[in-house]
Amino acid sequence: RQWTTVALFLLAVLTPAGVASAAALPVVINTWAFRTAAETAWRVLESGGSELDAVERGCGQCEIDQCDGSVGYGGSPDESGETTLDAMIMDGNTMEVGAVADLRHVKNAIGVARKVIEYTKHTLLVGESASLFAVRMGFPYEDLTTQKSLSLYSEWLNQSCQPNYWKNVVPDSSKSCGPYKRREELTYKEERMSSQRSVHNHDTIGMVVIGASGTVASGTSTNGAVHKIPGRVGDSPIAGAGSYADSTAGGAAATGDGDIMMRFLPSHQAVEYMRMGTDPTVACQKVISRIQKYAPKFFGAIICANTTGSYGAACNKIPGFTQFHFMVSSPLLSRPTEQVVDCI
Repeated sequence: RQWTTVALFLLAVLTPAGVASAAALPVVINTWAFRTAAETAWRVLESGGSELDAVERGCGQCEIDQCDGSVGYGGSPDESGETTLDAMIMDGNTMEVGAVADLRHVKNAIGVARKVIEYTKHTLLVGESASLFAVRMGFPYEDLTTQKSLSLYSEWLNQSCQPNYWKNVVPDSSKSCGPYKRREELTYKEERMSSQRSVHNHDTIGMVVIGASGTVASGTSTNGAVHKIPGRVGDSPIAGAGSYADSTAGGAAATGDGDIMMRFLPSHQAVEYMRMGTDPTVACQKVISRIQKYAPKFFGAIICANTTGSYGAACNKIPGFTQFHFMVSSPLLSRPTEQVVDCI
């Protein structure tokens, strides 16, 4: 079988960093222990589907499963109690990207993102207009609210809207709900960037698929930060931040506090490191280290894979988050397998 032949050849390869890395194509890697997403993507490849098909179906499975409540409908209500979705998909051959943000009333966000590539000359559609586009593309218009998301919203209101994402406003956002207004005078104090997000709110599925010929695709899907300010868009639907794919180098996808991570375009940076010959694990670590200089307490992780099928991951070590779990599917594994890395 072609995959087995490639696997046996590449298994002995030493990466440029000098680290032995089991490499085989094709490979599917995704954030967190989202097993059904990995299994779905792998089945698509095995049945002859494209890399983009695998990304779309794999991330779409998490939307159906409502992975950890942080992907898909019925999770992460915003300040008004509404669930909105962000997603992107990228073709590493053409460098085309389709993305949607603040998508409402449509459950299959990554499916809509794929249609942005196929039926428009745009890259990113947002808000109600993105929903109208989705309906024109044949997606059903549905309520994304569930009893669980309503319960989360109610509990948050009863806790004086804590935590939230406001600062420098009145009334004091650390003690009460809004509506807020800006302070007339700001008192600046040096404050290192930190994450308000619970480490249990995993927030994103990110996936990289590399086919038997080295073709790369990537994608993400999320319902964003829980209790976010309406209109907020994180890193997930932003090319180079949430994920990035380039069939001449590799692919990467990030997860965590998107408000911080998107400022560093970590997925693009990781792919560029791999283009220079850096081992995927080291590329991931370098990206995390770069963000640490500015936000030592940020919650985040990244997965990386190059066009030989070598892969790796890295995460930022903070209390309650010392290891990062991710899924890998390849010819060297009998089935999609959960793997773990220690955070740095």
